[in-house]
Amino acid sequence: MGCKNVNESHEDERLAANEPRVVTLYTRPGCHLCEEAKALIEPMLGEFGSTLREVNIDEDAVLRQRYGTDIPVIFIGSRKAAKHRVDPVKFRRQLRDAI
Repeated sequence: MGCKNVNESHEDERLAANEPRVVTLYTRPGCHLCEEAKALIEPMLGEFGSTLREVNIDEDAVLRQRYGTDIPVIFIGSRKAAKHRVDPVKFRRQLRDAI
């Protein structure tokens, strides 16, 4: 039985196991950029049969330390797709290519 690295989280394992159709949004309450990103990507998810999984970084000490105010961070499956702002054309292409 090994020890987890201090910089690892149970979320890392969950993210690694995500299918390409799962889009993960790392966020926190009151983050206006996160709200803008969510509003932009949500309509695209239906086009590709994808689902959104929101993760509040404040509920995980490792994620809070890792991302701090450097949010939103968006993953498609286990690959980082965007950070801070989302380019809709690029995101749609990344979503299409992931599937």
